[in-house]
Amino acid sequence: MSRFRIGISQGIREAGGKMIVPEFDLSPLDDNARIECISLPDPANIDADIAAELDAVILMLEAVTQRTFDARSRLTLVARFGVGYDRIDVDACTRNAVALAITPDGVRRPVAVSVITLMLALTSRLFIKDRLARQGPPGWARKAQYNGVGLVGRTLGSLGMGNIGAEVFKLAQPFGMRFIAHDPYADSRIAAALGVSLVSLEDLFRESDILSVSCPLSENTRGIVDAPMLDLMKPSAFFINTSRGGVVDQPALLDALQSQRIAGAGLDVLSEEPPAADDPILALDNVVLSPHALCWTDQCMAGNGAADVAAVMATMSGQTPAHVINAAVLEAPEFKGRLREYAMRFGP
Repeated sequence: MSRFRIGISQGIREAGGKMIVPEFDLSPLDDNARIECISLPDPANIDADIAAELDAVILMLEAVTQRTFDARSRLTLVARFGVGYDRIDVDACTRNAVALAITPDGVRRPVAVSVITLMLALTSRLFIKDRLARQGPPGWARKAQYNGVGLVGRTLGSLGMGNIGAEVFKLAQPFGMRFIAHDPYADSRIAAALGVSLVSLEDLFRESDILSVSCPLSENTRGIVDAPMLDLMKPSAFFINTSRGGVVDQPALLDALQSQRIAGAGLDVLSEEPPAADDPILALDNVVLSPHALCWTDQCMAGNGAADVAAVMATMSGQTPAHVINAAVLEAPEFKGRLREYAMRFGP
């Protein structure tokens, strides 16, 4: 009986066996005699030759497009290490009977903690005070010029109130803040339970003292944070983005920051990653930056890995994996047929 073949991103484990993400426990796959794990090649795209040889892939940053698939394809599951899937052609997956699974349980708390971290760093002016403390007596003498901003009674706004946005509000409960959010798909019951008022996009930008972006990048959200929206913000407001750089018109944000039309920004993501060495956003002292890795903790890595392993094992056993983005594929006859075949070959 042929084994269930899984392609592992070299962003997780190199071809030579070195673990890039050591917290990702691959032993349930490596130790299963019915499974064969192979390292994906370095190129960024999963091509048709690869899809013809694999039942599942666990991807870090690799792209999946229509060119991934042809008549030979046996690929049934794309498991993303994380929740972003802007490099995955979801419609192409659906057309080719491939489920796309993400790991919301792994990133929910770590990314929400990242938002809170940036909020506290910005409002306390942590990085400016760090520099002052290192300057000796002259720096210490200037500390009264850089008072922070208290949070009680301030408005925390979120663009998006799904998995991560809701978790941010849970963590922010003790700060005594007012909560608002804009999300066309928000569950009003969850919002009410968390004390979050659902508002229009314009009111979100007008009223927020701290505005955090927690929405996926899609055609509907690309560039949604643009100059007209930023012009609505208070001069004292802070902007935070931990989602995807493409959600923001970065030149417009740069202009707002340079002209001090907003107070500052905390950015874990940028439109170009990594940015060019001469990118002017790197020179701003009212911006806190992280290299798209602020949520990367041991617990985040382990949680994402465990979720990907669970998705692979479920598929191999002929069961529906959790957290499938393209839910329509679950009813596709070809996908159901593949699961039945896996159940017969690899099921308990």
